[in-house]
Amino acid sequence: MAKKIAEKGSARVLLRHTVATLAYRGGKALRGAPAGFAEFRAGDSTRTPGQIVAHLGDLFDWALTKANGAEKWRSTPPLTWEKGCERYFAAIKLFDSRVASRKPLACSAEELFQGPIADALTHVGQISMLRRLAGAPVRGKNYARAEIRIGRVGRKQAKPGFEFD
Repeated sequence: MAKKIAEKGSARVLLRHTVATLAYRGGKALRGAPAGFAEFRAGDSTRTPGQIVAHLGDLFDWALTKANGAEKWRSTPPLTWEKGCERYFAAIKLFDSRVASRKPLACSAEELFQGPIADALTHVGQISMLRRLAGAPVRGKNYARAEIRIGRVGRKQAKPGFEFD
């Protein structure tokens, strides 16, 4: 992938690959969550997985407003697990479509990466960790070999292939 990015010379390509990675990893962490997982608490001061998924949707909504030059933050309350997951993938798709367009970004790709995208990577990891704490771990995988494709940002992802515990 590094060679492909260097050849194309585009920070947008790397940004879109990162978003596709978030869709893949997020899909793996969100898929098959047990009933009641959205309300699971690891501690008194921690966010629930449902709150984290709502925040992930907020991050991509924010990223889109930054890309469009009308930056706005909006916190939304958690939805049901299913609806929150749908919102996450819908927000990723809108953002990816915007980055894929020829329209100039109102901020740098680096700013988008270091803010909302890096934050989303952290939160997808938190959901995976909370799955393990809740007794429903996400199976491990060699993510460097995952079939991640730019533009594949919906819920439907490649099958995970070889997984391990």
